[in-house]
Amino acid sequence: MSVVALVPAAGRGERLGYGMPKALVPVNGVPLLTRAVQGLFASGQVQHVVIAAPPSDVDQVHTATASLAPAGGAVHVLSGGSERTDSVRLALDHALRVIPDTSIVLVHDAARAFTPPEVIAGVVAAVRGGYDAVIPVLPVADTIKQVDEAGVVVSTPDRAALRVVQTPQGFRAETLRAAYRSGIAATDDAGLVEKNGVPVHTVPGHPHAMKITTPFDLAVAEALFSGGQE
Repeated sequence: MSVVALVPAAGRGERLGYGMPKALVPVNGVPLLTRAVQGLFASGQVQHVVIAAPPSDVDQVHTATASLAPAGGAVHVLSGGSERTDSVRLALDHALRVIPDTSIVLVHDAARAFTPPEVIAGVVAAVRGGYDAVIPVLPVADTIKQVDEAGVVVSTPDRAALRVVQTPQGFRAETLRAAYRSGIAATDDAGLVEKNGVPVHTVPGHPHAMKITTPFDLAVAEALFSGGQE
């Protein structure tokens, strides 16, 4: 039974200011997407990676990732959709059609290119252990305020019960397929599954799984992982 990672990478990444798809922006000379795919395969758990790329950059993405798969594995590249959920849906449909023994599906952000392989393996192990949906998380370090439309604080949630969510998010293949067929909407795949009535389990995340979205994030990553240390 195959573990398949879906990587929605069709975003243009305007906030990084590179004039190219965010997934292809380099960190110390290596594109974010390349690093993300390398990490997935380095976990020793993923057999296939399905990338939803910008339609105009499918060939470039294929060139950057095709050689990364280990023996017996493969990288699949297809055109993504206009929204992240569209890209995940397209990648999921492709996986279930082309890789019929898909049993576990991961959804991973290319922007979290430095997620340690042990986090990825931990998510897969938890799904294999019987959970339908699993996400890596970190405790919230800052105080959080809930505000109204005027910006006035209405409550201060107890941060002890709050978590920062990372990727990859892992699911039994049928669980994620059912959630996407439900017609409901959410800001992430775990939220979609949760709204579909499925409990979501958590495992420890890692600070290195930071999301690289802004030029500041990029500068931090280049400093933190200089010299190829990851």
